[in-house]
Amino acid sequence: MRFVDTNVLLYSISTEPAESGWADVASGLLDSADLALSVQVLQEFYVQATHRKRSDALSHQDALALVATWLRYPVYETTVQLMRAAATCAERWRISYWDAAVVEAARALG
Repeated sequence: MRFVDTNVLLYSISTEPAESGWADVASGLLDSADLALSVQVLQEFYVQATHRKRSDALSHQDALALVATWLRYPVYETTVQLMRAAATCAERWRISYWDAAVVEAARALG
C-alpha cells in the first residue's frame, strides 16, 4: 500500500502549465488501487484547493466531490493515539508536528 500526501492530490487538479508533468503523474497514481491516505491529508487538500488566492481554486462543492471519490481508499482517522505518536515522532526526528502526523498515519496503515 502506498500512502498519498496532500501534494499528490493538489497536483492532480492543477491547471498550471508549469505543473502539467506533475499533474499527469499524480493523476496516474490516483488511478491505482493500492493507495491510502489520512483525514489530515484530505483536510489539507480541501483548504489548499479552495484557497481564494489559488489561480485554479475549486469551489466548495467540487473540492468535496473529489474528497468523496478518494474515500474509496483506506483513510486513517485522526485519533488521540495518532496525536501522541506524531508528537513523539516530531520530537525525535525534529520535524513539524503536521509532517509527523502524516508519517504516523502512513505507518499505522502499513
